[in-house]
Amino acid sequence: MPLFTILTLFPEALEPYLDVGVLGLARRRGLVQTRLIDFRDWTRNRHRSVDDRPFGGGPGMVLRPEPVVESIEWIEREWGPHRKLALCPSGATFSQPMAQSFVEEPRLLLLCGRYEGFDERIFELHQIERVSIGNFVLSGGELPALCIVDAVTRLVPGALGDERSAQEDSFQDGETLDHPHYTRPRTFRGLAVPEVLMGGDHAQIDAWRRKQAQARTQARPTPGSHPTQPNNGAF
Repeated sequence: MPLFTILTLFPEALEPYLDVGVLGLARRRGLVQTRLIDFRDWTRNRHRSVDDRPFGGGPGMVLRPEPVVESIEWIEREWGPHRKLALCPSGATFSQPMAQSFVEEPRLLLLCGRYEGFDERIFELHQIERVSIGNFVLSGGELPALCIVDAVTRLVPGALGDERSAQEDSFQDGETLDHPHYTRPRTFRGLAVPEVLMGGDHAQIDAWRRKQAQARTQARPTPGSHPTQPNNGAF
């Protein structure tokens, strides 16, 4: 059973999302575990502050090493070694193959950055991988942590109602997007479901879906470009 331990200053912001949908069901079925740890509990001052001004000057504040390092060490004493990931813009971009590698890990520790980031000595003292969800900046690592937990949980056997859902998701074979999907009604505002999906010929349906997935993948905007029309693929 995978264990996700999330180190954050805002555990109350994460709990509602972890308790609904696929994640909530997987937790209640005992397929995954999540623990939310507030590293403010390891502060050493009466104000419970975790940040300070950067040496050398500059804007913003930096997360101090003591509460982060000591909370990591406490977590690993309590529950064993974790594969440790720091959510920050300088990391490798998260991907579906990365999610597939994470699902094999019994314990993942997700460090949610804030402010200008972590004191670099945190990385010198512990083996921590840096992971990003894209080339943009957020106020903290909480949303990226939820993205990773969600993506990995979907791959845990039994987490989805039909195992084919994960197998047929976008990017499962590397780069290919998912094919278009349709449901009732058969005609909506003058737009009909493609006839091939109504004929019951599964070989033709599979061929059509592969062709549509390839076309959608080829038409996908490149990073940094602006799409001319919406891409309604799987999230």
